[in-house]
Amino acid sequence: MNEHRHDYAITLMCRVLRVARAGFYAWLHEPVSDHAREDARLLELIEASYSASHGVYGARRIFGDLREVGEVCGLHRVERIMAENGIKPVRGYKKPRAIAGRPSIIAPNRLQRVFTVDAPNKVWVTDITYIRTWQGWLYLAVVVDLFARKVVGWSMKPSLSRELAMDALLMAVWRRKPAGSVLVHSDQGSQYGSDDFKRFCQANNLEPSMSRRANCWDNAVAESFFSSLKKERIRKRIYKTRDLARADIFDYIEVFYNRTRRHSHIGGVSPEAFETAAA
Repeated sequence: MNEHRHDYAITLMCRVLRVARAGFYAWLHEPVSDHAREDARLLELIEASYSASHGVYGARRIFGDLREVGEVCGLHRVERIMAENGIKPVRGYKKPRAIAGRPSIIAPNRLQRVFTVDAPNKVWVTDITYIRTWQGWLYLAVVVDLFARKVVGWSMKPSLSRELAMDALLMAVWRRKPAGSVLVHSDQGSQYGSDDFKRFCQANNLEPSMSRRANCWDNAVAESFFSSLKKERIRKRIYKTRDLARADIFDYIEVFYNRTRRHSHIGGVSPEAFETAAA
């Protein structure tokens, strides 16, 4: 009688749990190991880090997040758990082909691809890109400080005007208030060659520098930022309105990229964390 009751209890439990009897008995004889339980716990932390990065982070950056909160697991374990659960970072685009071009007649290439500097407000790079919306193009200009790869100025407008470039640079000057001269490197776009732009630079102790024509590698850091923005946030979509695009790009720059996103060039920390540590 007791055996029949036991058998009935097992059958009822299997129905409630929706598992086969064979699987239930296998679990009874081989319960989940401590290692598997730890993997499950780490998976929750990995998924939280991955979600917070909007699907951008790979194993190394997620490993950095885990270490920051006191976890002592190894990088290979993080890689294995991610692979087993199909967690992959967003893939990037192919790098553009380098083209040798003519030097600018407006300003020489003073930067000469020296993208590593030892202090803030020594070298800024600036560039413009476009974002698709159903209302038409939205143009984005950014200014990046090479020291910590931090976006220190930006501007968004529906037209490709000289004010677009100047407003981004004005924000950088207003925010940073540099004590000395700053080298400002750009491409040869007409916005950076206008008389207004040159006068603004002279009035604010900014020294212009320009890439060779059609050579993206001379301004590689700005190009790299735009590549990250497009593969990590925009992901080839078309925004319904310019306002939605502005809000999302603002969030990417000010909330994620500057404050949170780990940057490999500065030791796997965010631009703000790097500047704070160096202050």
